[in-house]
This record gives sequence, structure tokens and C-alpha cells, in this order.
Amino acid sequence: MLDWLLDSDPALRWQVERDLAGAPPEVWEATRARVATEGMGAQLLALQDPDGQWAGGAYFPADFDVHGPEAADDAGQPWTATTWTLTTLRDWGVDAAVLGDTAERLAASSRWEYDDLPYWGGEVDACINAYTLANGAWLGADVSGLAQWFVEHRLPDGGWNCEWVEGSTRSSFHSTLNTVRGLLSYERATGADDALRQARHAGEEYLLRRRLLYRLSTGELVGPWVTRFAYPFRWFYSALHAVDHLRAAALHDGVPPDPRLAEAVEVIRAARRPDGTWVQERRHPGRVWFEIDVPAGEPSKWLTFHGTRALAWWDGATG
Repeated sequence: MLDWLLDSDPALRWQVERDLAGAPPEVWEATRARVATEGMGAQLLALQDPDGQWAGGAYFPADFDVHGPEAADDAGQPWTATTWTLTTLRDWGVDAAVLGDTAERLAASSRWEYDDLPYWGGEVDACINAYTLANGAWLGADVSGLAQWFVEHRLPDGGWNCEWVEGSTRSSFHSTLNTVRGLLSYERATGADDALRQARHAGEEYLLRRRLLYRLSTGELVGPWVTRFAYPFRWFYSALHAVDHLRAAALHDGVPPDPRLAEAVEVIRAARRPDGTWVQERRHPGRVWFEIDVPAGEPSKWLTFHGTRALAWWDGATG
């Protein structure tokens, strides 16, 4: 199994070396450096526009028609524009220095499709703002004002909802997970402050009170998507995506796994096949630069890495 995972693009291989194979830093750091010059990471970097964007747009490609057939509910959304490409490169461990003056170029030339707002100031969607916060901190942009936005827009139940601007007052699993991931990335890069750390912890508590799976009001599974695993995670919530974050948050905070993760961990364990792999259950539809992982129904190296790492962390800490 380990050899199969190691036989991967550098974007995945360095993480396998570090988190599963126990390779020394000089080994996985050398592999990580290759992400910018080989394979999928190099492909994405080569697609950058001269003005610093990808596909000519902030969240959507410049040629995307929000009223056309590509925008239909079953067509998915395009994943090629600047925000998604930056998020992918950051998740794959690309050194920010490789992107040079990208932060400055985006400040000068990129505007949100919503109200033509400046890129590093964010817009009104909590998920989009979370990606922007994390990407800005990574690239060295001043996103401190955007960080404060999350404190001001946290809902009374502890989380966030991208539909708040439409009047929603109840938090969303999807929006809250994306937000706490962004806050953790910002905290790692900048040190954050007590208000932001408390906001992140409140969002994580929102998910933990629901054991990552259930509606608090009825105890029912929050939705069928919670037990369906797909990579790339994108903005979609799943038990694996949530445990992946809470593992990272616990390691950052220096605390053991929260016992309320137990049922979500067992959902992940139940999805593992007898050969130790996890299967790609779907592909999120929409325009991509290229496919990152296998088609639905095939064993996924990315999901197998994330699933194996999550179980190793939980089992190692809980026995």
C-alpha cells in the first residue's frame, strides 16, 4: 500500500513521505520542492495569466456565462479561476516564493465578480473569503481586514453560512468547515490573535456538537453527502474532509482528538475496502484544467492517503 501511494505526483508523494512513511525532513522537503517544477503543480503554475490571475477571473473564468448552460445546477461550477487554482497550489505545498509578485499583481488587476470588489478585500461569501484569507496569508498579502470579517459575521450558533447575505441565520456544515480551515491556515501563517482563535474554536465546536454528522435539532444525518468521499474536496463537506481539518487543528493546538469525533472516524473506517484503499465516489462536475484524481469507482490515492492518515492519528491517540 505504501509503495502504491509513494508512486505518485510530487504533490501527493511528499505528504505520504512526511505523514505515513516517516521520512526525514530532508527527503520530503526535497520532494515538496519538486511540486513547482514537475507534474501537476508545474502545470498549474504554467497556466497563470500575465496579470496574476488564472482563467481571467477571480472566482469564475472570464468567459463563464452565469446564465448559460454551464451554470445549470447539474453542470457544476468551473474550478479553473484564480481562487481555486491558488487554493490547490497552497494545499499541495508550493512555496509562496515561487509565485513571485502574484499578490501584488492580483491587488492591481483582479476584482470579484460580486460588486467588482478588490481581490484581497474579499466579498460576501464566507467560503470564498476563507480561501482568500488563507491564500493571502500564504502569499504575504495584507488580509488582516478580511480576518476581522469572520469575527463580525459569525452566527449566534457558532458557525458561518454563505447564505447569510440572503437572510440565513443558521450555520452551514459546508460554510463552517471551509471557514475554520481558512482561519487555521491564517493562524499558522501569521499567529492570528485571540479573537480569531476563539472564532475558529467556536466553529469547530459547532461541528463537534453535531458529532460532524448530525442535525442538532433531530439527530438525523445532516445529508447523504456527509458519507460520500471525493477528491479534490473543493467546498463540499464530508466526514473525511472534516476529520482531516480537526486532525490538523488538534495538532496545531497541541491537544488530543476530541472524543466526539468517534462516529465520524468510524464512517471513514467503514468506507475502507479490504485492500486498504478508499474509492473515489464521485467527481464534482465542472470545468477543470485537468483531472487530478481517478474517475468515480476507482481506488483513489488521494482519498487513501487522507483516510489512512486520519485513522493513524485517531488510533495512535486513542488506542
